Amino acid sequence: TNNSNAQDAHEAIRPTSVSRTPDSIKKYLSKDQFRLYQLIWNRFMASQMKPAVYNTMRVDLEQKGIIFRANGSQLTFPGFTKVYKDRSSEKDNILPDLDEGEKVDLEKLDPKQHFTQPPARYSEATLVKTLEEIGVGRPSTYAPTLNTLRRRYYVTMKNKRFEPTELGEIVNELIVEFFPQIVDMHFTAEMENSLDSIEAGKEEWVKVVDQFYRPFEKELTTAEESIEKIQIKDEPAGFDCDLCGHPMVIKLGRYGKFYACSN
Repeated sequence: TNNSNAQDAHEAIRPTSVSRTPDSIKKYLSKDQFRLYQLIWNRFMASQMKPAVYNTMRVDLEQKGIIFRANGSQLTFPGFTKVYKDRSSEKDNILPDLDEGEKVDLEKLDPKQHFTQPPARYSEATLVKTLEEIGVGRPSTYAPTLNTLRRRYYVTMKNKRFEPTELGEIVNELIVEFFPQIVDMHFTAEMENSLDSIEAGKEEWVKVVDQFYRPFEKELTTAEESIEKIQIKDEPAGFDCDLCGHPMVIKLGRYGKFYACSN
């Protein structure tokens, strides 16, 4: 996490000795055991090594007045990638070493048309990474947070990405309107720091809670008076009820959407 004082209580799984290389104990292990140990050993060794260094490159090639461009990287120092390659260490486009004015032969032309894309929706991994970067939550709270979003039907998963439901968007809009302090990322990260300070004996918990609750109590009173009951409209299901012939509809309940008779 961003807070070096956080008591995360998570220990890494690691080899008891780096001298026990995967190859040296392969004969004592089953295939699956060897692959698991190799992963653990390689990952641990990589954690002790320097980062890889890449040069970002743009190559412009000219033929008959037409410019062809390639963007990519050039590995200048392999670092930990000598023993462990993950997705972050596998650059998309590794370009060869080229000099200015050098003549090259065309082997393959790969035309690409680029359009401006909206930011990708969060996957579980990218959402956790974002929470880590802004200092919200702890490793032990990430999984319950993601499960709560799904359990309350605030989001659905499409292609392994979070997509907000109508309920999720309505709840979010109401909270942003009536409780702006609560959904402010800096407030949440600062509250985590305050709780750590209480644990360390540097802050009085009554004082911290009081500072939070006084403005929150006013927001809560305003919300209770101002928020009207919101009804999410039923969607037509496209078929009729077996019992009475009335159109079936799709309703939203606490466990998600379900079919119901409009009668």
